[in-house]
Amino acid sequence: MDRTQAVRTMLEARSVAVVGASPKKDSFGEMMMLELTRSGYDGVVYPVNPKYDEILGFKSYPSLAELPEPVDIAMLGVGNRLIESQLQLAADSHAKSAAIFASCYEATPPGQPSLVERLSAIADRAGMAVVGGNCMGFLNVDTKLRVCGFVEPDLPPGPIAFISHSGSVFSAVAWNDRGLHFNLIVSAGQEIATTTADYMDYALDQASTKAIGLFIETIRDPDAFKAALRKAAERDIPVVALKVGREERAREMVAAHSGALAGEDGAYEALFNAFGVLRVENLERMCDTLELLTRNNRRAGPGGLASIHDSGGERAMIIDAAAEAGVRFAEINAVTRDKLEEQLDEGLPPVNPLDAWGTGNEADRVFIESLKALHDDPDTAGVAFAVDLTHDEGNDEDSFVSIAEAVWPHTTKPFAMLSNMSSTIHAPDAKILRGMGIPVLEGTNTGLRAFRLLFEYRDFHALPPLGVPPLPPDEIRERWRSRLRSGEAFGELEGLELLRDYGVPVVRSAAADTAEDAVAAAAEAGYPVALKTAAPGIQHKSDAGGVKLGLRDDEEVRAAYADLAARLGPQVVVAPMAPPGVELALGIVRDAQFGSLVLVAAGGILVELLKDRRLGMPPLDESRARALLDGLKSRALLDGVRGAPASDVASVVRAVVALSALAYDLGEDIAALDVNPLIAGPDGCVAVDALVLPG
Repeated sequence: MDRTQAVRTMLEARSVAVVGASPKKDSFGEMMMLELTRSGYDGVVYPVNPKYDEILGFKSYPSLAELPEPVDIAMLGVGNRLIESQLQLAADSHAKSAAIFASCYEATPPGQPSLVERLSAIADRAGMAVVGGNCMGFLNVDTKLRVCGFVEPDLPPGPIAFISHSGSVFSAVAWNDRGLHFNLIVSAGQEIATTTADYMDYALDQASTKAIGLFIETIRDPDAFKAALRKAAERDIPVVALKVGREERAREMVAAHSGALAGEDGAYEALFNAFGVLRVENLERMCDTLELLTRNNRRAGPGGLASIHDSGGERAMIIDAAAEAGVRFAEINAVTRDKLEEQLDEGLPPVNPLDAWGTGNEADRVFIESLKALHDDPDTAGVAFAVDLTHDEGNDEDSFVSIAEAVWPHTTKPFAMLSNMSSTIHAPDAKILRGMGIPVLEGTNTGLRAFRLLFEYRDFHALPPLGVPPLPPDEIRERWRSRLRSGEAFGELEGLELLRDYGVPVVRSAAADTAEDAVAAAAEAGYPVALKTAAPGIQHKSDAGGVKLGLRDDEEVRAAYADLAARLGPQVVVAPMAPPGVELALGIVRDAQFGSLVLVAAGGILVELLKDRRLGMPPLDESRARALLDGLKSRALLDGVRGAPASDVASVVRAVVALSALAYDLGEDIAALDVNPLIAGPDGCVAVDALVLPG
């Protein structure tokens, strides 16, 4: 049985052995049995416990070895002391898969395989799929299969597959009271044999899956995970991910600035960007985003957000919040403004976002017609009916619900109620709206970020197909590959030559090891010049006082050379001063799991101070490289500020694409690479320094 088939057999098991089953009230063994049977599961159930002949109406067996047939899954409800022997027994009895709830922790003598490693080896030899260990199991709602030892709610079928490394999050999401419905929920635990990628691959093959939610701590099978993300993108099934453990820790590979700047989380940033994964920071944002994506499965078209409010103050609040969330409002046209003006009370401006509450006279009509007008504007990609879903208990009818009900049949674009506070939402009204198919987003910030991710998903799928950027001739590529694999240190000049061969513009430089050679090189380059140490082993020249800038004549070059030679040795590099411009940093970082990443950042001395950076997975084309660049907080500097001329942004984009070609082609032989600074000006960009670390 191959891996895909093993996972499918586990998640759709037609025969289940429950090891440790028990009739004892409130025991774990009873819970496993009750959960397995509570939703109408119609497969074969085999309780396994030598103490009983019958458990909850099912014949009990003393051992897995004595079952009348090999089962599709063995639920192993035993502790750490017995888990290894029971998994081995399951394998020996030809069980096709297993669920392990135990923590799988034991003190392991030095040099010996851990319990987790031994369990993984058993499963691998037998070709078994395994959910867990240290998990809560899974609920396959479509097949009514509940492999779980804990009380979880009865779930109606739905469009979301949710996979979690946290059992607590698995349970919390299952118990949500906002009408998020699932076809599959998995508590993956330690992933002894079966990983998040396997569950995703299965879910993507189910017709009922319209979105996937992930709560992940780490990825244990990077290649399979990338393949699953690629499959999701190809099938237009959005993936919403909450990756925990984002705080940057020290990295071992920080000899280059790029490595330190990427941090522990950089690979996930690049990976998610490459495959259009929608990243959220907490469970509230996860739920709002999944609801917006799946309640009616509408995708955003071109444009921005239109929102309507019953409060000028809350309208102002959402404008501030949208700026922080990165949400653009639709630029409504004159036709829309005229339609709004016909409806609004005097004194209310026909703008977006719109405060439509005036005197309150004919308020329903005003809101209904205004919502229709905003929806129909060509620059509107989605509509938020942003009001507080409170309810007057003395009034059986809720005006906002009635308004939404009247507008909903008119809509074809994403449309949602957006409440500013989850604690004020009247649950019965929210249930009515959700029953119509209207998402109810439960907070200003979480709702706005859900719309932002909806628009990001649109923009990702609007990108052109990705190809490999132009590469140098084969003889040049192989020469550099051989050079990198030699392991010998690179000097600055050689690093610049490597960049130039792959299409990154570099400053013209020359080596010198005497004062006279330095003066001659400066004269040829043309004053003013820069003089930099080329002493072996010095990676960050500025930190060592090894850079002299703006030298204007032979005398200044001699004096600068004398100082550098006395402190750092005779070897120097001479280069003309680059034209003034905006300093950027580019880099290549190799991640242990996901390979080479391309870094774009604010440059110069600010590179690590500001930590203003974006990372991408090579190769990149111009669209994707520009998106990285546009994601920088310092991006506005390239357009010119305080009278400075605008930089040639297109040249920077081409340099990033060229660097991505280098990373794609030779990244496996580069531990890290820094280009800092890359100076961008009106006439183009140029790399003035390079650090290359083979590896």
